Amino acid sequence: MFILSTDGRDDHQFQRYWNYLESVKSVFPRNALAVVSSDWYWLPSDHRCPHDAWLESVTVNENSSGERQEKRCVSLTVRLLGAYHDGYIELFYPRVHSYKFDVWNAERGHRDWRYDELRLSDRGNLLHEIEWCALNDTGRWLIEASDLEFRWLPKNPTKPSI
Repeated sequence: MFILSTDGRDDHQFQRYWNYLESVKSVFPRNALAVVSSDWYWLPSDHRCPHDAWLESVTVNENSSGERQEKRCVSLTVRLLGAYHDGYIELFYPRVHSYKFDVWNAERGHRDWRYDELRLSDRGNLLHEIEWCALNDTGRWLIEASDLEFRWLPKNPTKPSI
């Protein structure tokens, strides 16, 4: 881990993370790399940034094909209410290899999406680790997938004038 810790974050930790991403960019999943290397993803003043967003829903789909529907593939969608409450962030993982949702205090919801890291797993897949937090940590998620697709959906899209 680079920027996920209970000891706080500093420029050195982020620099190590950027160096890591630079070193694996040729094998990093394309869509996830575009998201994680963008300026807006890490800028809390940008409404698309997930920092301080709230969980709206998680949808797990087990898609099937084959004569007996025996070929199975798990996909996952996470929908967040953006920190400014003016739109939604959707994260879609098209092919999920594993996931683990640990939440140790959900009495008032998951609370804020604090920080996250995208890195490669030992198997060469995308690994997305997410910290949830209020005054204290409330949970940590770990999703191993083929890639990550990001969408920003404004809450009230501008309507064309007549």
